Amino acid sequence: MIAMTSEVRAPDHSGADTRPKRSRTKTVLPWLMLAVWIGLVVGGYSLAGKLDSVTRDGQADYLPASAQSTKVLQAEAELPGGENGLLVVVYERPDGLQPGDREAVVRGQTELAELFGNDTDAPPQIVDSEDGTALMYTLPLDREAIDEKAGATAEARDLLADRPDGLNAYVTGPTALGADMDEIFDAVDSTLLLATAVVVAVLLILTYRSPLLWLVPLTAVGVAAIMAMGVVYALTQIFDFTVTSMSSALLIVLVFGAGTDYALLLVSRYREELHHYERPIDAMLAALRGAGPAVLASAATVVAGLLCLLAADLNSTSGLGPVGAAGIGSALLVMLTLFPALLVVLGRRVFWPFVPRLGGEAHTSRSGWARLGELVARRRVVSWAVPLVVLGGLALGTVGASGSLPQLDQFARSTPDSVTGAKLIEARYPDQSGQPLTVVSRPDQSREVLAAVESTPGVAKAEIGRASDDWVEISVIPVDSPESAGETATIKRLREHVHQVAGEAVLVGGPSAERLDEAETNKGDRNLVMPLILLVVLAILGLLLRAIVAPLVLVATVVVSFFGALGLCNLLFDQAFGFAGLEPSVPLIGFLFLVALGIDYNIFLMTRVREEAARHGTVDGTKRGLAVTGGVITSAGVVLAATFAVLATLPLVMLVEIGILVAVGVLIDTLLVRSIVVPALTMSLGSRIWWPSKLWRAT
Repeated sequence: MIAMTSEVRAPDHSGADTRPKRSRTKTVLPWLMLAVWIGLVVGGYSLAGKLDSVTRDGQADYLPASAQSTKVLQAEAELPGGENGLLVVVYERPDGLQPGDREAVVRGQTELAELFGNDTDAPPQIVDSEDGTALMYTLPLDREAIDEKAGATAEARDLLADRPDGLNAYVTGPTALGADMDEIFDAVDSTLLLATAVVVAVLLILTYRSPLLWLVPLTAVGVAAIMAMGVVYALTQIFDFTVTSMSSALLIVLVFGAGTDYALLLVSRYREELHHYERPIDAMLAALRGAGPAVLASAATVVAGLLCLLAADLNSTSGLGPVGAAGIGSALLVMLTLFPALLVVLGRRVFWPFVPRLGGEAHTSRSGWARLGELVARRRVVSWAVPLVVLGGLALGTVGASGSLPQLDQFARSTPDSVTGAKLIEARYPDQSGQPLTVVSRPDQSREVLAAVESTPGVAKAEIGRASDDWVEISVIPVDSPESAGETATIKRLREHVHQVAGEAVLVGGPSAERLDEAETNKGDRNLVMPLILLVVLAILGLLLRAIVAPLVLVATVVVSFFGALGLCNLLFDQAFGFAGLEPSVPLIGFLFLVALGIDYNIFLMTRVREEAARHGTVDGTKRGLAVTGGVITSAGVVLAATFAVLATLPLVMLVEIGILVAVGVLIDTLLVRSIVVPALTMSLGSRIWWPSKLWRAT
């Protein structure tokens, strides 16, 4: 992306004084920039700390406003007690229940009812399993109880700890599953920030082999992360968009990955310019003139792609757009202002022990990248045909892939009690493992709706619950287990039957209906947003390269690498990791990052190739461009892949899948597509790659 040319200034031996005249403005500018950023960091830190206060992970925060299940949640909020919750408690003694177990279960049920203000006079509805090993009861929670008892699930588990030895107790149900998910999300940001910083630090040390230099970009990206979180919080006070724990986690990874990439590319150009300028400030200004336009184009491509997510209907996906755009914008601003100022203030000694000397030159003609360019030039067709066939073969992994990830399989490496309890209910109560659905109708149509619900195939039980002036709640228990094909079919039949009775005045929701609405919305978002991202990226490339053929070629290669990465990852998730499916939002998020970030590296390469082609022709220009940019772009790609791979250390399958998909895709794009396929296609097409620009006719 960065146009890495330099104007060589050979020393003048005529006797004239060629030393650069010192400018007071240039001397003061870096220090002034540091002072400004100290003030911004102080203010930004206080705002960054408030980001958690606007982060929401309720189901309605993910679902689109138009979904039936979202409207059910809104209707429930108007019922007495507000939106309710549900805990399901299941006890098990694998060898069979013993005398005294039932009394302990009744005692626990009574104490929980007292704790959450439920009716303790009604006899407990405790259900025995057919094999005599388990007992189960449900505990409804109204919104007031949940608000007053924020740790409802934790308190229930603590209370039930007093039970006979050998009798296991599990608190599950929708409220418990949500609580376990929240507990994991609460620890994600701090863990991710530390892990990402360590990974980036190690890679920078290996890249620069300097005891000091690695600290400068790491400090700068740390400042960028703080500023990004502060900016996101400020934007939430102005605009209405959703910030979830997922988007805040991706924000950290994106800022560290993109910010470090910009640093690597700028340092590479700055080091080159230090061979030609005596004063660091002059070398840095030259580096910014050469690298700045390409860095800006890179950031603009990613930001434009992220903002395409605003067209998505799913709240969590559309909210990721402005969150990610704020992160890229913050990284760009820091890396083009604070980071250069730090390098200039520290001077040449920051590169010790490999200090660039005035008048020296970085030789690339004998580098491995130069030799790779020569090899690709000799085997042009083979160099692009074989990799594309391989990627096409990998893309076949998307055929017959596992379905959507079930809710109970969202946790990686550890299984919380809520999941263990839910799976125990499925095993011990095969005819009663259905997860409650909620139907809300207008009061004057509730009896007709109830009759329609009861006559729907797949419904085991239905009864009228709470009521208000506007809504009546009907609780429905399906026959099939949660998120099974049978339950999904029941939800669709149920919506069709009640719609025939009451039209738009009746709605079907509940946890399983929410998951169904989320999956269908994700599918619609993919069909809309993916083509939109491609069109936006094509437009930016066309303006940057002033050509039509080159943008089409670059976008096509990135799309092929995405499907190759997705196919490979589907096989890995299924065979190596044993995941039960692919989280529905992963393909769209992966596509966004791989297309936008993958195009970045092609921009880095092709802007330099275009510059060299104007002087040496397309074939030689491609070899020169690859020789000069190959090392730094590959380093940037490895760093970006490693930062996303950090997501694989987190205990949520969704984030693991996103991290691995993006990391694999970036490595494929950096090491194979950008290094071999794009140069081979460029040399095969020759000057036609620049059609219809002047360069096409000139070369």
